[in-house]
Amino acid sequence: MLKGLYTAYTGMLNEQNRMDVLTNNLANSATVGFKKEGSTSQGFDNVLAYRIKDMEGSGTWRDVNIGIGTPGVKIGENYVDYSQGAFRETGNTFDVAISGTGFFNIEFTNKAGETSTMYTRDGNFSLTKEGYLVTKDGDFVIGTNANGSQGHIQIDPNIQAAIDQTGRIIQNDKVVGQIRVSDFEDYNYLERYGENCFIPVEGAQIIEPDAKVVSGYLEQSNVQTVEEMVNLISVTRQYEANQKIIQTYDTSLEIAVNRLGKV
Repeated sequence: MLKGLYTAYTGMLNEQNRMDVLTNNLANSATVGFKKEGSTSQGFDNVLAYRIKDMEGSGTWRDVNIGIGTPGVKIGENYVDYSQGAFRETGNTFDVAISGTGFFNIEFTNKAGETSTMYTRDGNFSLTKEGYLVTKDGDFVIGTNANGSQGHIQIDPNIQAAIDQTGRIIQNDKVVGQIRVSDFEDYNYLERYGENCFIPVEGAQIIEPDAKVVSGYLEQSNVQTVEEMVNLISVTRQYEANQKIIQTYDTSLEIAVNRLGKV
């Protein structure tokens, strides 16, 4: 095998993965609560190359080391950057953002009608005509009601409300509900779902958050558009460099097969 071809091929695959991550970040640069992703790459372990059954200088069959090879790069794991995004003021009481760590609790219903709890930093909430606090997709926000029961938050939609920094919803100077905020001991046990939701996997440990709820604001994506564009240009250049290596090998092989073979 021509090692250069394989090295360039794995390099192109790695740059393609990086480009997929960067373009997804750019596509969600305006998505509320979106956390950008990053990619990693790993070099294959150095391996010795052998000549199999070589008789040179010994008269007997043996395997001979002929050097160390580095067969390209392999795609590593992608990761999520959970750093906080900038806040945008909306003036809407039920637009809330989390200052600090933690996630809002959402009851998500899939197409099969199955429900599960998901976690998000997107606090773009609203009230239904029945007074239920829901996301922009219509999923219920989970928290505590005035009677202390846990579950869907329901308040009187006809009375002006306020939300304090602990997530408590206040109407007529009385606490009528509280938005639940949860945090996790290790974010490596969170799996992204869709654009801005996360699902805990086996081993995830819920802890008390170090956070304040800010009413009238939304947390924007933490994607830095200029930075992502610069990285995208760099990825494109590196992809093209690997492509040129393959084209050079192709030209050399064509000469070897079609011209030198006729000599």
